[in-house]
Amino acid sequence: QLQASGGGLVQAGGSLRLSCAASNPTLSNYAIGWFRQAPGKERDFVSGISRAGRRSTYAHSVKGRFTISRDNAANSVYLQMNYLRPEDTAVYYCAARETVTGVYYDTLHDYHYWGQGTLVTVSS
Repeated sequence: QLQASGGGLVQAGGSLRLSCAASNPTLSNYAIGWFRQAPGKERDFVSGISRAGRRSTYAHSVKGRFTISRDNAANSVYLQMNYLRPEDTAVYYCAARETVTGVYYDTLHDYHYWGQGTLVTVSS
């Protein structure tokens, strides 16, 4: 079970930190991804991280502004979002896929487990 949290309303230029918590005690076996879906649009990849957190990737639109990290001891993955823009407004989802060390995924269909989303609204 995955649960995303930390969304809210923020002004442009502000920051938010999203969390993805898992009740599965072996989250360390899973690559984790963050996706977002704006109203009327498809769900898009934001960022992905490997099991141990040593490798990560970002969508071009968020590179340099967002940072993904994980704490496997706490069964959690985080998305630090800085310099937020109105176009970042969306429901953000975390997803998981059991995998081997050092691998991350950047497409929606690569992930097998999804949590409920958390809404991020960035005002101009």
